Amino acid sequence: MFSKNLKYYRLKNKLSKKALAEMIKVTPMTITHYENGDRMPTAENLNALAGALGVKVSDFLAVRNGNPSFHHGEFRKTTSLSQMQQEYIRESVEEYFSRFLDIVEILGGDVLPEAPTCHALKLSENNEENAKELREHLGFAKNGPIEDLIGQLENKGILIFECPVDSSSFSGMNGFVNGRPYIVFNPNMSAERNRSTIAHELAHLMFDWSVQTAENEAESATAISGAFLFPKDDAVRELGVRRSVISGEMIMVAKEYGISMMMLVKRAEVCGIISDSVAKGFYITASRNGWKTNEPSRIKPEKPELFEQLVYRAVSEEEISLQRGAELLQKPYTEVAAMCRLSEV
Repeated sequence: MFSKNLKYYRLKNKLSKKALAEMIKVTPMTITHYENGDRMPTAENLNALAGALGVKVSDFLAVRNGNPSFHHGEFRKTTSLSQMQQEYIRESVEEYFSRFLDIVEILGGDVLPEAPTCHALKLSENNEENAKELREHLGFAKNGPIEDLIGQLENKGILIFECPVDSSSFSGMNGFVNGRPYIVFNPNMSAERNRSTIAHELAHLMFDWSVQTAENEAESATAISGAFLFPKDDAVRELGVRRSVISGEMIMVAKEYGISMMMLVKRAEVCGIISDSVAKGFYITASRNGWKTNEPSRIKPEKPELFEQLVYRAVSEEEISLQRGAELLQKPYTEVAAMCRLSEV
């Protein structure tokens, strides 16, 4: 697994092959051979690579889980992410789920719930109805806020991974590992945007988009995600049938449903609760205040916890050692020991 680990740490350090090659005084083609698995470095070059990338030699030699099968979703054609950033996200997904699958195999595959059938929902022209179908398919209530969206999805067999990327161009993506659906989100975004992103990726995963263009798919998935998080019936009940102003108590509703004010106003506009002119006035003010790209977050961030929970369980049940648990979680030994409440701490 040296080749995959080297590529992962190079991309994590935001280094091109040429830049890394210059640091250890080899050619870029040599780095290519290393990453393709065609050649192994000398002991001298291995130590030089570790020093250049700020890792231990043992990190390069860490064994990954078998040979998992990945099918990564596509990045949007309009993305401004560089090729290196796209490769880093894919490599991060594969590195993380290699560790995840290790612990699943140790504890037994039945520790994961059966995932919902993907691409099974038939798309209609009514996105409000599509959102209702999505809630029903995933076993959520027809109406009302969805609390702890990430935790609930993990309990429904959908894997979630947070991948920090220093770019506003990346909010999330989806794919499959060994046939099981996964969703990736960027924790550098606000908690509200992350919930919206996850709902958006759910729509991509659960509906059959075979007859849609990529552009129409992205637009419809966005509309479905809004209706999924803030259904029309809830919008009318919370905001009223018709209103002429955007007022302060609407922030309380946005917080209750875990969505941004930008999304709430958009939903109010789509549902006919406010006029286009009222919505436009809000968008102008929001843009002036920087909310279009950086609206203040009003809710606590949600985090995936299933992987950590499984590792702590395996350590506590002595299925793996404390040291192995720390390696899997990439956390300090003492922190893992403290969580497991072992006597040696």
